[in-house]
Amino acid sequence: MTNLKDILQQDDELHAEELLRYLQGNASAEERFSIENQMADSTFLSEAVEGLQGYHNPDLVKKQVEQLNRQLQKQTAKRRIRKYQRKLKDQNWLIIAILTILLLCVTGFLLIHFYAVKH
Repeated sequence: MTNLKDILQQDDELHAEELLRYLQGNASAEERFSIENQMADSTFLSEAVEGLQGYHNPDLVKKQVEQLNRQLQKQTAKRRIRKYQRKLKDQNWLIIAILTILLLCVTGFLLIHFYAVKH
């Protein structure tokens, strides 16, 4: 799952609408056959369908998917923030090195300037 913005990816073989039609019993014979073949091949899908069959209201399923998407977005945002904070922590030595080099340059300039003014 390269795009972590949506639990049910649009490029997945099984779309959310097809799954809802299957659970409601409104799927065509071809769709039912296709979904049942996919369930036979995938334990994840078969367990997902089994869990979703407990929902009698399709609006609850949609709300649950939306909630899962929001949680997924929050978790990925937290990871991005943590990575950014780690990068800042790793840059402390770089900042210290740059400041030290600048301080040495300014000190060298001042020494050369004062030495040139006296002579």
